[in-house]
Amino acid sequence: MEYERERSHLVKSLKEQGISERTLKAMKKVQRHLFVPSIHTSRAYVDSPLPIGHAQTISAPHMVAIMCDLLDLQDGQRILEIGTGSGYNAAVMAEIIGKKGHIYSIERLEPLANFARRNLEKTGYSNVEVILADGSGGYPEHGPYDRICVTASAPETPKPLLEQLKPGGIMILPEGEAFQNLFIVRKSMSGEITKENRGGVIFVPLVGDYGFNMFTGHR
Repeated sequence: MEYERERSHLVKSLKEQGISERTLKAMKKVQRHLFVPSIHTSRAYVDSPLPIGHAQTISAPHMVAIMCDLLDLQDGQRILEIGTGSGYNAAVMAEIIGKKGHIYSIERLEPLANFARRNLEKTGYSNVEVILADGSGGYPEHGPYDRICVTASAPETPKPLLEQLKPGGIMILPEGEAFQNLFIVRKSMSGEITKENRGGVIFVPLVGDYGFNMFTGHR
């Protein structure tokens, strides 16, 4: 099968980095070359971000894998994703949570939302719904969520996302502007919020009412 060798090599590399077997199985199944613009398919299994247009990127495979592991995804969960991009991250999560789970993925850029919908449709991920909206405010219509995955860097944790996280739930998101850190946010069964810094990362900014200003790039 085309690209199978490259994908297997990538998964082997991720295994050496300590990624869980559950996430590796999903990464091996999802065909990343179908989620990147055709001009970049030859580099689809290089472990680096790739441009997908509109000043946005598809995250490096190792970052997708790390975020999936930190989220501790389980069968049948309801997931909120902020920043659909090309749909690749959602596809990997969809593999892990199975057909009984569901992902609501929010994308603010209409061309990317349409691109992601086409990619997810042709690869058969019917348990992912792409919504065109300002993701910084979440998507309360189907909350609360077991897990929230934010794929763009916010100036601080958006309050609506904390409100939409189910007690016992986990959110992962990058925060910061020039210097960013990846945080695991946990909500206890009593509603207490704790945050754990997992180190430096680089993501595009989260633009919206609870993110950065689209014109200035600042809060």
